[in-house]
Amino acid sequence: MLLPNLIGSVILSKKLSLCLEKVFIDYNKITTNEFNFNFIENYMNDRKKSILITGCSSGIGLETAKYLSQNGWQVFATCRKKEDVKKISSLDINCFHLDYNSEKSIDLALDEILKITNGKLYAVFNNGAFALPGALEDIPSDGMKEIFQTNFFGWHYLTRKIIPVMRKQGYGRIIQCSSILGFITLSYRGPYNATKWALEGYTDTLRLELQGTGINVISVRPGPIKTLIRENSFLHFKKWVDWEKSYLKRIYQKFLIPKLKKESNSFFNKLFELKAIDVAKIIHHSLHVKNPKFIYNVTIPTKFMYFMVRILSKKNLHKLLLRNSEPNQMPRET
Repeated sequence: MLLPNLIGSVILSKKLSLCLEKVFIDYNKITTNEFNFNFIENYMNDRKKSILITGCSSGIGLETAKYLSQNGWQVFATCRKKEDVKKISSLDINCFHLDYNSEKSIDLALDEILKITNGKLYAVFNNGAFALPGALEDIPSDGMKEIFQTNFFGWHYLTRKIIPVMRKQGYGRIIQCSSILGFITLSYRGPYNATKWALEGYTDTLRLELQGTGINVISVRPGPIKTLIRENSFLHFKKWVDWEKSYLKRIYQKFLIPKLKKESNSFFNKLFELKAIDVAKIIHHSLHVKNPKFIYNVTIPTKFMYFMVRILSKKNLHKLLLRNSEPNQMPRET
């Protein structure tokens, strides 16, 4: 028994030695005075998986930040409004001011985050966005520019800043919060439709270009999710749509405006609508699996419509969407 015990002790000692060597790999590069607890803290920051999440004031962004934080992730939440930054920070989550309309705010937030993580970032979840309801003929060009800046160009700017970080470290995950309206369209949702269709093309292209780099590019497509996007969209509608002078004034007055103002308790929503936490769980799954899917369709309507897009002709799909785009059948959220 002596020999097996001796061999076991040697093996155990060797494993312990390798573990210590891995942790203190840079020990010989620093002086005794420099070696302190900051080294241990920096090492742990390097090892803990980190994620930057945009649009965390409410809804999907907020629930994802909370859920990942509770599950051991180093979460860096961001919000457009500084009062929301304080609110999220009070939840013991690192939160920074980041506005997709301000490249300076993106630069400052990312620089602060990378200082904390020693220049590493495991994932980014592009989520911040808004909806601008209304018929396309009533949307001024400046309104289209504003929604594209927030829903698309801002995402592009942040993503471009993060890709070199991920290339250098040899891994990463870029998760895009797309929509069911990234592969189908509904009337009076034109600006939002357009940004999400652009995002889908962007995401597919990025995935091709980053093949083999260790960086996964993922599209998450929510459908009916209970968030504040409808309530918030009414503010943008009032800002950009001069509905009282529109040819479609009656539709706005009778159908669209009441839908935007009033909480929907339709049978459709009760049956199919999910909560933001359900999306957060999908995000968590896509982060920790070894080989994530390219696309995650969330909710039954999203999965159903994805199937219908694949089997129906363009004309028959148009008929199906037309029936579901009538003003009195407008879905609550997408």
